[in-house]
Amino acid sequence: QVQLVESGGTLAQPGGSLTLSCAASGRTFSDHTMGWFRQASGKAREFVAAISRGGSITDYAHSMEGRVTLTRDDAKNTVYLQMDSLKSEDTAIYYCAATRATSSPHFYYSWNYDYWGQGTQVTVST
Repeated sequence: QVQLVESGGTLAQPGGSLTLSCAASGRTFSDHTMGWFRQASGKAREFVAAISRGGSITDYAHSMEGRVTLTRDDAKNTVYLQMDSLKSEDTAIYYCAATRATSSPHFYYSWNYDYWGQGTQVTVST
């Protein structure tokens, strides 16, 4: 069992940066690939990024590539999603999730994730 709590969501300026955190409880955090998804108002949930067990593989949505960096610290049971060059279309609720899937394309699909956080709101606006 893994419990996930996201933090770091805020109102940010276009062109700015922010870092979301996802803290996990449970002894099996290091056994899981960790992913981030987002859901904008009125839209479907979409994949943002994933990082494999041990952090050797990272995978990013094409729309986010070059603007996001996902890292994990297994000693702290935490993953970090850094987002740069923020755009208004990045406004969404961001969810952290955990899966035992070990490779793409399995990372991309929300139904492969067993555990989810409650989400954190990111709003990009002037």
